[in-house]
Amino acid sequence: MITQENTIEVSIGSALEYLDLVQLVTDCITRFMGFDEDSSHWIGMSVRESVTNAIQHGNKLDQNKKVDIRFEVSPEQLDVYVTDQGNGFRIEDLPSPLDPAQDPVSIVENALDHARKKYYDVVIVDTAGRLHVDEKMMDEIKRLHAAIKPIETLEALDKYKPLVTFDNVEELRKIRKHAPNAGLVLRLRVPNTGSMVELSSKFGAHPGEAVDLIVEAFNAGVVVEGISFHVGSQCTNFENYVQALQLSANIIREAEERAGQRIKILDIGGGFPVRYNPEVKSLKVLARKLNTEIKRLFTPDTQILAEPGRFMVANACTVVAKVIGKAVRDGKKCYYINDGIYHTYSGQIFDHVTYPVLAFREGEKEISAVFGPTCDAFDTITLGAELPELGIGDLVYSENIGAYSHASSTYFNGFPPAKVVHINR
Repeated sequence: MITQENTIEVSIGSALEYLDLVQLVTDCITRFMGFDEDSSHWIGMSVRESVTNAIQHGNKLDQNKKVDIRFEVSPEQLDVYVTDQGNGFRIEDLPSPLDPAQDPVSIVENALDHARKKYYDVVIVDTAGRLHVDEKMMDEIKRLHAAIKPIETLEALDKYKPLVTFDNVEELRKIRKHAPNAGLVLRLRVPNTGSMVELSSKFGAHPGEAVDLIVEAFNAGVVVEGISFHVGSQCTNFENYVQALQLSANIIREAEERAGQRIKILDIGGGFPVRYNPEVKSLKVLARKLNTEIKRLFTPDTQILAEPGRFMVANACTVVAKVIGKAVRDGKKCYYINDGIYHTYSGQIFDHVTYPVLAFREGEKEISAVFGPTCDAFDTITLGAELPELGIGDLVYSENIGAYSHASSTYFNGFPPAKVVHINR
């Protein structure tokens, strides 16, 4: 437990190979302070992102310029200052990763953005390059992503004037009472047809009720700043977006007329599809469709937000597991590996994705079963893997497993989640 204030300073050159050193120092400090593993991860990623920006965009990879990282540790909080020797940069001047023409759609969720939105005051980087971490707020702010927010969370966030969603009268009244300084975004229920994970049955106001809810909010003295929707995770039916954009435009137009107020934010959520197989259409196709519809339906000053999650990370991860047992059952080769449905392959249950199990070893392949390590027969990864003859200790792998996998891992039967190894290229 920290009992006094301390300062730790690190100075590095403007080279990306120093990022691992910064990450190591950050991890040591956060764990020494008592942050849990999840919190330490996001703080470390945020510092790493800040230092990356300082190297690439501040110092512009100039080896003659330094990046200084100062950690100020106290019993109450951790302050991190990241400074470079460049002339600074504006995030809006950076090229859009979605469209070389820099049309209105932008990806807004990278590691630092995620930490900002997840923790608000827990991780905030200001224009002076100061990263502030407030340990006392951690438990409450972690629940920010929930669409229905507890009273305690609203009260804790109110002084920061957060942007929060609502989709019904009860939630509106709760926000007005416990977070009167918050800006509101109305979440719409929109078609999720063809999406791998349906999200519309639990949240979202019916389009026929949306304008009345917005008007009621304005009449109650709170400000509705925008509208949001989510077409469902891994959306391969791009018409969902077209319908949702048309609905949103109609609702914004009518709400502005009735309330006499401008609504300037449109959050199109996530759902951007990952190419798990060749049949999934490219994001470029979706980006063109989105940009065309946005330009047609919304005014140029409308702020367009997007929240890609799966799309950002799914292809970034490959799981590697070891064969720990083998058998022949009912004439079929069966392999037992040290990962499974209760661990990294949990996405097969919760996310409805199938991850083919592949082998590094070459040889004639046959249909085999692959099981996880736990006692539960439900821990069956596949009954139809095409694998060569494998031995105890051989390695197998599955690609594109970065989304909704490790996050839902458990310690069931005493087996810990897989170790995450970051490889920078």
